[in-house]
Amino acid sequence: MKLLRSFLSFFLGFLLIFFAPSAMARFAVEKNSLTVTSPENIKGTHDSAIGNFGIPQYGGTMAGNVVFPKDNQKGCKEFDEFGISFKSKPGALPFIVLLDRGNCFFALKVWNAQKAGASAVLVADDIDENLITMDTPEEDGSAAKYIENITIPSALVEKSFGEKLKNAIRGGDMVNVNLDWREAVPHPDARVEYELWTNSNDECGVKCDMLMEFLKDFKGAAQILEKGGYTQFTPHYITWYCPQAFTLSKQCKSQCINHGRYCAPDPEQDFSSGYDGKDVVVENLRQLCVFKVANETKKPWVWWDYVTDFQIRCPMKEKKYNKECADAVINSLGLDLKKIERCMGDPNADSENLVLKEEQDAQIGKGSRGDVTILPTLVVNNRQYRGKLEKGAVAKAICSGFEETTEPAVCLSSDVETNECLNNNGGCWQDKAANITACKDTFRGRLCECPLLDGVQFKGDGYTTCEASGPGRCKINNGGCWHEAQNGHAFTACSDNGKVKCQCPAGFKGDGVKSCEDIDECEEKKACQCPECSCKNTWGSYNCSCSGDLLYIKDHDTCISKTASQQGKSAWAALWIIFVGLVVATGGAYLVYKYRIRSYMDSEIRAIMAQYMPLDSQEGVVNHVNEERA
Repeated sequence: MKLLRSFLSFFLGFLLIFFAPSAMARFAVEKNSLTVTSPENIKGTHDSAIGNFGIPQYGGTMAGNVVFPKDNQKGCKEFDEFGISFKSKPGALPFIVLLDRGNCFFALKVWNAQKAGASAVLVADDIDENLITMDTPEEDGSAAKYIENITIPSALVEKSFGEKLKNAIRGGDMVNVNLDWREAVPHPDARVEYELWTNSNDECGVKCDMLMEFLKDFKGAAQILEKGGYTQFTPHYITWYCPQAFTLSKQCKSQCINHGRYCAPDPEQDFSSGYDGKDVVVENLRQLCVFKVANETKKPWVWWDYVTDFQIRCPMKEKKYNKECADAVINSLGLDLKKIERCMGDPNADSENLVLKEEQDAQIGKGSRGDVTILPTLVVNNRQYRGKLEKGAVAKAICSGFEETTEPAVCLSSDVETNECLNNNGGCWQDKAANITACKDTFRGRLCECPLLDGVQFKGDGYTTCEASGPGRCKINNGGCWHEAQNGHAFTACSDNGKVKCQCPAGFKGDGVKSCEDIDECEEKKACQCPECSCKNTWGSYNCSCSGDLLYIKDHDTCISKTASQQGKSAWAALWIIFVGLVVATGGAYLVYKYRIRSYMDSEIRAIMAQYMPLDSQEGVVNHVNEERA
């Protein structure tokens, strides 16, 4: 058994050495620009190699202060053990940590620096050589836990340049640099071309799990971009060939199709059980043909539906990774199964498969793109992507391939945008108490711009200062003045009469900015001075009360009897009744008097008139008639 395992290990190593393309591969190092802005003696632009993990800020820039720790200079231990923190203060530039290469994985160095608050990491090479790409460690359970959580960018710099940075820092200079990823992905036209070099195998451990999760998460954004004509996507699959001397061996027969021309490693790395490498090659070929047939029908995005559905419905763990399950997925998507089978050809034929031959040719680097040697690999506008295979990070890298201002709407959505303001507030001004910030996140990077809030415009440089201007300033964090609420009562020291003034309100004393203390009116103002009064201080005011059956009259600072008050009210009522009675009696007497006078005058007038003319009612009086005489 040991002999068999030794042979298998030797054979796998032989495959990697002799017919994996990495043996003679031309690996392209993707770079970003690093510009030193101070001090003067090292000012200038330098290259740095983007790390193959974390989230490079494709399409964006970052400015920061470079620091080189006095202890733990290789970053292989947690910086907490040395009491070191790289968290920058509000309003200050973020810290970019410089570390030495050696003793531990690149990714571990970056992870330790990130936990200590670093915004980015530069690793100085320890030998004079051309720049290389810092890669993730080989599959390791403990490493996988932190690799997937690295979110800051990192890059390797040459040894000589690293020494210049360290010497400047040791000499007491402030070293400021700008990291620029805007040209890391070229944007030659209005459409972005990108490729994903992948594998249908779902049993290769952490990397397979990461790939399957990415395909599922990125599917929606990929289909939107493709349907809108914004991108041209092409999937690719890596295969190797078996050396001619071994084509008839059991190992090559189990790992290859077409007589050793196209091979893939055993999924379980165990030739005696489970699926074989040739099963993976056949499914890879099927997925390529699904894309070709879907592309012929002008629906290339259906590939994303197939691979995600196949992943869910046909996993190796459930022993469903086979043609029968794949055909069911193809039929459910409405694709022409016969066309796909014709595209795949005969896996047992001793001849070239045109589809897989094209794939092997495509693995070889062209132009600025190096050979594809790592799975998975993403290539955007012919540049290999460096960073985390995660939806937001990949979408941002693809979107950075568009000319500025030509990005489709999906590139500006929250699904794509990574919020740089979450890290140290983007180095912008902020008022934590009022939850106000000058940091504005955009696809191209964060802006430090004083905000407009509730109709109040803040003014300043956005980095260190922002002050409210115009009316309504007391609404914004009470104008920076003291304010407090207790028991349902709120007070503020802010007043705005053309200019904000912090002055403690009535009932309080203090500077009006940091504090206002309640005044004890009972002691300091000598309130409630009447003999029967008692005073009780309250927050911002006071209350006076009277002893016994007395009422307090605040305006006169005096106490009166409740009984006396009621008697007084009764006396006033009695006076009103008497007064009304007198008025009524006087009115009645006047009416009687007026009637009697009138009657008396009437009788006197009648008597006087009777002396001069008879009345109709008197007897013996001749009636006088006016006659007209002739």
